Amino acid sequence: MAATPPVTPRDRKLRLDAALRAQLGGLPWLKVRRLIETGKVRVNGVTVTDAGATVVPGQQLEVVENAPRPSTEQRLGSGSIVFVDEHIVIVRKPSGISTVPFEEGERGTLHELVRAWLNRTARSRSDRATGDLGIVHRLDKETSGLLVFTRTLAAKRHLAQQFRVHSIERSYLAIAHGSVRRRQTFESRLVRDRGDGLRGSTDRDREGQEAVTHVEPLEQLRGATLVRCTLETGRTHQIRIHLGEAGHPLVGEHVYIRDFHGRLLPAPRLMLHAAVLGFDHPGHGGPVRFEEPMPDDMREVLASLRGEEAP
Repeated sequence: MAATPPVTPRDRKLRLDAALRAQLGGLPWLKVRRLIETGKVRVNGVTVTDAGATVVPGQQLEVVENAPRPSTEQRLGSGSIVFVDEHIVIVRKPSGISTVPFEEGERGTLHELVRAWLNRTARSRSDRATGDLGIVHRLDKETSGLLVFTRTLAAKRHLAQQFRVHSIERSYLAIAHGSVRRRQTFESRLVRDRGDGLRGSTDRDREGQEAVTHVEPLEQLRGATLVRCTLETGRTHQIRIHLGEAGHPLVGEHVYIRDFHGRLLPAPRLMLHAAVLGFDHPGHGGPVRFEEPMPDDMREVLASLRGEEAP
């Protein structure tokens, strides 16, 4: 199948699946999404597997029928394990992999791949095989960065309590639309449906869950700002919601952009990266802290917004 013409959607916030379906003359939705999810679709030369990714006028969509299906094993990579001991395993989560199954039957999740890696390498590491891994937090499918799984029930309880009292150190790097000029704290109560079908903040005191995000601008870019987001709480989509409601949706965002009236900047995925993770170790009790630089795809977007050549 040849490359499709440049995208010319009437709606500047068109989803990738909708744009591709229009370009392919009304191909059934199931087939369109299958093409995307199996790695057959490129946006400006970059393979995108998220059917909900946003496309903007001028972007080139291409269908490559003989492109290999993305391998979750390859995306995890041997270097994805940052730290492992008898209590915990710290992982560099790549974008494009769900932490746990999002829908029934989903395979290739990070939880599944890490468990398989631990069992496959147990003998070479003089370690025991791992049963189920404890899940104490998650990252969105498109978000990259550091994540911890626990290997014992005691470790899970220990870390779950730290998350519960908000003593975990979690810092994210993000690229947000517009100019974020000052340090600020967003504090609200988040509900599953703010009234338009989306998660968001409510002004009703007794509803939802408390969410607190500290945002610090690091660098002004062309039409965007590189920011550091530090979490006190860890609600679903918390950073995305707070910045979106403030008029600064993340670059690559395709959900929390209904109220944004500026120009959407293109990106291969959501520009959000979990860069720092720190907590008290469930075994020895002392503090541990891990840092992870932003991945190549995010650095390339950052470079383009600086007006530089990609690194």
